Amino acid sequence: MKKIVMLGCENSHVNTFLSIMQDAPDKYRDIEVIGVYSEDTEAMQKVCDAFGVPAMRSYDEAVGIADGIVVTARHGGKHYPYAKPYIASGVPMFIDKPITVDEQEAIDFMRECREAGVRLTGGSCCKYAKEIADFKTQIAQGDIRGGLVRAPINMDNPYGGFFFYSQHLVEMLGELFGIYPCAVRAYRAHNTVNVVFRYENYDVIGLYTEFSYHYFISVAADQRTLASDATIGTDCFVREFDEFCVLLRGGAQKVSYGDFIAPVFVLNATNRSLASGREESVRAFEV
Repeated sequence: MKKIVMLGCENSHVNTFLSIMQDAPDKYRDIEVIGVYSEDTEAMQKVCDAFGVPAMRSYDEAVGIADGIVVTARHGGKHYPYAKPYIASGVPMFIDKPITVDEQEAIDFMRECREAGVRLTGGSCCKYAKEIADFKTQIAQGDIRGGLVRAPINMDNPYGGFFFYSQHLVEMLGELFGIYPCAVRAYRAHNTVNVVFRYENYDVIGLYTEFSYHYFISVAADQRTLASDATIGTDCFVREFDEFCVLLRGGAQKVSYGDFIAPVFVLNATNRSLASGREESVRAFEV
C-alpha cells in the first residue's frame, strides 16, 4: 500500500482527487491517503468530514512515513516550503500550479529534487484538454504561423496576485507552441490581461479574462486555422492524478526538471512586462 498526504486543501483539487479515488476504488486500491493539511483549518476539516481522511497537525508530520505527497496549496509561494521537508526521502511529488512564484526558488527546488532523486509531476491540468492533443496531431510544429490562447485569470487575490491562476494559460500555450517563448509583452485592459508571446518565427496572443472562466485555443498553420473551445473537465484531473500514481508505482518522470519549471520563468517575464510596460525576455534555465 502506497501512503500519501495532500498538503494545502483550500481549493477544489484535493476534493477532486479524493472523489476520483472514491469513484474508482479498484483502480486506486494500492493507494491510501493518510492525511491532509491546510493552514485554513476550516477548509481542512470540511475535507476530513466529507472523505473520512485524517487531519494533520503540521505539513511535515508525515516525513519518513509518506510514500508520496500532493502539494496543492492555493499560494504557489507555499509549494516549495511544504515539499522541502520530504525531499531528502526521495518520495515522488505532485506539485500544483504555480510550481513556485519565484525564479531562484524554482531553481533551488529542482536542484534539490534532482540530487535526491525525487520524481515530479503536476502543474496545470489544462494541458490535458482533449482539443490540445487533437491540434498537436493535426499540425506540425514547423507549419505554425501563430495562434491565440484564452484562459481565466484572477488578479485581485491573497494567493500571489497574477501568479495565482495564470499558469493555466501558459501550460496550454507550452503544449501547442513550445514551453519557452523568447520574450513577452503584456498589458492590462479593463478586465483582461493581454500578452504577446514572441517565439522565434511567430507570435502567439494570450488573452487572460477576469470574471469569465472560458478556455479557447486557436492555431494558425500554413494553409488553415484550427480553433476550438478547450474542454477542462474531470478527465483532465484524472489524467494529472494518474500521472502521479504512475510515479508512486515506480514509473519514470515525464519531463526534465528544467522543463517542469519553465512556466515559472514565462510567468515572471510576463509579470515584469506588466510592471515595466516593455517587452521582457524570458529566462530559459536548465537545472
